[in-house]
Amino acid sequence: MGGWWKLTCALLLLLSAVATATDHIVGANRGWNPGINYTLWANNHTFYVGDLISFRYQKNQYNVFEVNQTGYDNCTLDGAVGNWSSGKDFIPLNKAKRYYFICGNGQCFSGMKVSVLVHPLPSPPSAVAAEHSTPHSASPLLLPRSLLLSYVLACFGFVWM
Repeated sequence: MGGWWKLTCALLLLLSAVATATDHIVGANRGWNPGINYTLWANNHTFYVGDLISFRYQKNQYNVFEVNQTGYDNCTLDGAVGNWSSGKDFIPLNKAKRYYFICGNGQCFSGMKVSVLVHPLPSPPSAVAAEHSTPHSASPLLLPRSLLLSYVLACFGFVWM
């Protein structure tokens, strides 16, 4: 493999570390349990399309349901569109919208519910702004995550289909 190819792979690997999604672990070290203020937790995070929200809990004790606002407000399974029960659930936040999650075994009434607002990814800098930048200024190279991942995998001999 030529020197330029190795340098390109190293650069793309570095960029992939910067452009990765954030995994928001609900409740941080306290996890998904009754009696925690998840509204406060959610208000201290910024969620973007492509991020993950993760729930950690006792697998045989709790679960997670994605519901609509009515289900969230009333602690019911109204409008449930997904449910998880592994104890280590990784849920992709693929759309810019408000998501609602509750525990479906009655613990919602004990505070086991969280709502998060997912924002669209920030727009890349415009070409006009790049034209007016000074030689000493630098702007990040923003590539779609899927394209970046394809390049990184190609560096290691994998083909992205």
